[in-house]
Amino acid sequence: MTDESDTCAVAHGERAAPGTDRALVAVFASPVARYLLRYARDVGFRVALLEPDAERARETDGAAPPVTSTASGLDENTDVVVTDHHRGELGTVLRDVLAQPVRWVGVLGNPRHEGPHVAALRELDVPQAEIDRVHRPIGLNIGSRTPPEIAVATIAGLLADRNGTDAGFLGRREAHA
Repeated sequence: MTDESDTCAVAHGERAAPGTDRALVAVFASPVARYLLRYARDVGFRVALLEPDAERARETDGAAPPVTSTASGLDENTDVVVTDHHRGELGTVLRDVLAQPVRWVGVLGNPRHEGPHVAALRELDVPQAEIDRVHRPIGLNIGSRTPPEIAVATIAGLLADRNGTDAGFLGRREAHA
């Protein structure tokens, strides 16, 4: 636990921020993913893009961090954010992510409608307990509309969680009540 003087010293650049072993994997190349990965790196996450479509991965022009085409190798320190719920590969990618020991999985989307990931996972016979691991909505409720705003809200929620406070984080199970 850090005390107030440690926090102040870090904020003033007098001391390095403590390291973190957390990773963030954004699924699918998208405008939100681009901002999400940039901001996550800035706040100390190890970052990667999971993009199964080689053509879309090439379109990132190196702006993305390391790109992977599969969910293999994700661990208990990995948070996964699906940034496009309209992709045909949604179910298979999420099924593969859920087969890994990831810490947290979330899907962007309108909370007023059931996410398309639910039907996609059911079609693949993914058990309900695994489907329930997927959080939606995610991030802080700040009225985000643009890709950078959505990324800020998502990163803020992940930071609040990493720092041990819920701060209105929408990705918690009880927020779905």
